[in-house]
Amino acid sequence: MDVLVPLAIDEPKTRLAGTLTSAERAAFARTACADVLDSIRESGHDPTVLATGAVEVDAPVRVDDRPLTEAVNAALEAAFDSDAERVGIVMADLALATPAALGRLFDADGDVVLAPGRGGGTNAVVAGHPQFRTDYHGASIRDHREAARAVGADVTEIDSFRLATDVDEPADLVEVLLHGEGRAREWLVEAGFEVTTADGRATVTRAQE
Repeated sequence: MDVLVPLAIDEPKTRLAGTLTSAERAAFARTACADVLDSIRESGHDPTVLATGAVEVDAPVRVDDRPLTEAVNAALEAAFDSDAERVGIVMADLALATPAALGRLFDADGDVVLAPGRGGGTNAVVAGHPQFRTDYHGASIRDHREAARAVGADVTEIDSFRLATDVDEPADLVEVLLHGEGRAREWLVEAGFEVTTADGRATVTRAQE
């Protein structure tokens, strides 16, 4: 099964702007993406990066600068027109994803398999119905359930901490430092980030240069 990995190139991870510089956000995004690509391959599938611009990564790259929903749906349509039976879509910022977690997603039964993200998002999809299309606006997990049912597709959802945790906000860096197993965690450590605790809560601090 081919697996699409959407990756924004220009000014990625804007909600980390107060924590990382523009160059650092781009570097961290590529590093997290590299971890995702490794985990997809180790789970036995072939990733293709669906990027908004040219980028050097260890995988084939398809450039589409349209918004996420349009780009992914165009790729889905092309895949099903080429007689694909199932297509995976895994977000590039799932720095906690492991081969085992992705294996649960890819091996699950169902016309449409969804991995919900925190806050109402959708972090991964396996589309096995040729008429299913994505919609990443707003509470996308709700919209994807409805989109699947509208075309008569049965839905399976994967309850996974590792697939539900995308890295968008500074607080998400805590999860990478505590639970990450790949290069994204190493990148944060080398950049001077560490976990500290205050009032019973874990937070991230950065050593001053």
